[in-house]
Amino acid sequence: MSETWDFLTRTPLQTTATNYPLEGSLAVITRGGQTFQRWQHKPTPKGSARVWFYVDGGTVYLEQVHTAHPNETR
Repeated sequence: MSETWDFLTRTPLQTTATNYPLEGSLAVITRGGQTFQRWQHKPTPKGSARVWFYVDGGTVYLEQVHTAHPNETR
C-alpha cells in the first residue's frame, strides 16, 4: 500500500496499466454538486484489489477500496 500511496500522491492522473479512468456508468462521480472523473488503481498488476478515487484540484479522494475485484467492473 505504500507504493499506492506514493503513486496517488505524486501522479494520480497518470494513465498506466494499473491506473486508469473507469468507463461507462462508473466513469463519473458527483460530490457537492460537482462532477469528477472516477479512476481505478490496482495496487498490484495481478492482484484483484482496487482503489476507486477522484481528484479535485490537488487533492485525491479515496472513494472506495475493494479487497477483491468489484462486481461493478466485471
